[in-house]
Parts: sequence; C-alpha cells; structure tokens
Amino acid sequence: MLLVPMLPLYMADTFGSDKETIGIVLAGYTVMAIAVRPFSGFIVDTLSRRTILLISNFLFFAFFAGYLVAGCITLFAIFRTLHGAPFSTLSVAESTVAIDVLHPERRVEGIGYYGLSNNLGMAVAPSLAIFIMHHTNNYDVLFAVSLLFSFAALILNSTIRLERKPKMVDKSIISLDRFILLKASGEGVCIICAAFAYGVLSTYLAIYGKEELGISSGTGIFFAILATGLIISRLIGVQNLRRGRILHNATEGMLISLIAYGLFAAVHEDWAYYLSAFIIGLGNGHFYPAFQTMFINLAEHSQRGTANSSLLTSWDVGLGLGVLFGGIVVEHFTYHTAFWMGAVVNALGVLMYFIYVRRHFTRYRLR
Repeated sequence: MLLVPMLPLYMADTFGSDKETIGIVLAGYTVMAIAVRPFSGFIVDTLSRRTILLISNFLFFAFFAGYLVAGCITLFAIFRTLHGAPFSTLSVAESTVAIDVLHPERRVEGIGYYGLSNNLGMAVAPSLAIFIMHHTNNYDVLFAVSLLFSFAALILNSTIRLERKPKMVDKSIISLDRFILLKASGEGVCIICAAFAYGVLSTYLAIYGKEELGISSGTGIFFAILATGLIISRLIGVQNLRRGRILHNATEGMLISLIAYGLFAAVHEDWAYYLSAFIIGLGNGHFYPAFQTMFINLAEHSQRGTANSSLLTSWDVGLGLGVLFGGIVVEHFTYHTAFWMGAVVNALGVLMYFIYVRRHFTRYRLR
C-alpha cells in the first residue's frame, strides 16, 4: 500500500502514461494476485505454512528491486504484474498463520486485532508515501523504502514457530472447495462490491484532489484521517466480536460505508473529501474483520487457508475491477462519474448483504 497512491503519478510523470493505460497496468498486479490466490489457499492448507510464508515473503521483497531498474513502461508493467503472485501467497499465508497461533477462545478477538494491524498498515502507508515524495520528490527513494519494509517483514516472519498441523482431509483433486470456499460465495460478492468502491477511490484520489479540488498535498492527510477512523472502529468493534456479535459489526460497517462513498461522490468540497475518509475508516474497520470471521466460521478447520484466500480473492477482484473500470470511466467521462460508479456498486453489495448474506451465514456457520 506504500506505493498505491503514488504509482499513477509515477507512471504519468515518468512514462507519460494516460489514465486508461495507468488503470490497465495497475490492474495487472491484481489480476495476477487473483489468478494465484485460489492455489495459494490450497498450498497453505497442504504444505508447511511457515515454509510457504518465508518463500513468498522473500519473493515479495525481491520484486521491489525490479521497480528500481525498470526503464520503460513495458518493463515496469511486467515487474508490477509478476509482483502480484508472491503478494497473493504471502497475504494468505500470513493471515492463516495468524489464526493458527491464536488460542481458540480468543480467535475471534485476535482476528479483529490482526485485521486492525493489516488495515492500519494499508491506511498509514499511503500517508508515509506522500510524506516521502513531498520531501524527496524521488520515486526511487519510495521504492527503496518499500524494499526495506518488505525485508523487515521477512526478518520478523522468520522468527515464527508453528506446531505441525494435522494432515488435510483427502478430497478429489478437482473439488472446487479445495481452492474456493463456495459456501461463502455470497459473502464474497459483498466484499467484491466494497473493494470495487475502494479501488476506484484510492487509485484516483491523489489526481482528483490535485486537479479538481486544488489539494496538492492532502492525500496524506486523507489516509491519516482514514487510519484514525480504522483505529477507533477496530477498538470498538473488537469488543463486539469478542461477544460473538459478528453480524452486528458487519451490518454497521456496511451501512457506514454506504454513507461514506455516497458523500465522497456527491459533495465536491474539501470538508467532504476529509470527512468521507474518516467515515470510510469507520466502515472498513467494522465490516472487514467481521467478514473475515464469517469466512472462517463457514469453513472446516482444514480449510483455513482456503477461507482466507477466498476472502482475499474477493477483495482483489473488486479492487482490480475498480482500478480497471475506474481508469476507463475517468478517461472517457469524469472523476465524479467514476466515484458515483463506485458508490453504486458498493450499494449493490450492501443490498446483497441484507437480502441474502445475513440469513445465509446464520444458517450455515459451523462455529
């Protein structure tokens, strides 16, 4: 996430890329992650999770070096697309290992705190990126910092020790539930819709703020405010998760996000720009850990990797579609049209949640 808000500007400044090209190139990362993600869940459930964690972390670290040597848009697009593969496996392995090390009685609460650290990083990293660019105006410095952070993660992950997990129950090699948690398909649609809206907003936020609102350095403040909303929401929401009020958190989060994206799309003022950041943080901080818990509770213990990969695949699909279609709409229409598109898709996910998902989860949950 350190690079996400800066890559559109980097491509425009360095390669002279238009908005549609930016959308297509950046979507390649997500397309690769989506393609690898289902297999990542199967591998994590089948092989040594620690080994997969360390290998994927090393490859994720190594690909950042590619950005430093990419001298043309083609080479950059190749590195960016391939980088999606280790990211996909790493994110599944990390989230599954986090669940493995939690005590069963505090697993739901722990998922909430793990989600807090994950989303906090997603919110703080863009602010740090903008701070770095404001003081250095050098994209290579940004890439080097990303390289260092990924190396630090590799060192920390190498200290994790896990008990030997039970052998995965034998299933047909062509069984889809080894790769995708089919029982959570409705939940996945909700995540896709939410991620679509976030993908449109986060990718074109910096350019929109600069060109439409005259906010040249406000993107960092936007993500800092979003992070504040996330922290407050997670600290409050984790208490509900501890009491088993999963649907309560999911419902509040979906409704709050509905308000947030509608506000951002409808009101083109500085105050709405920043207020929507706080409300988006509140919404994401409530619904994301709730939905992760829902995925886990719909899966067998031997399918934790599959459950996590299905959740993350859903997010990646939505994010990638948001980046892709956002770029097309921005290129041929306006930023406002793109943001309204994101708000409408998010609203469809909220509708899906109230019509189907709440009842489905209550009926089929295993824990």
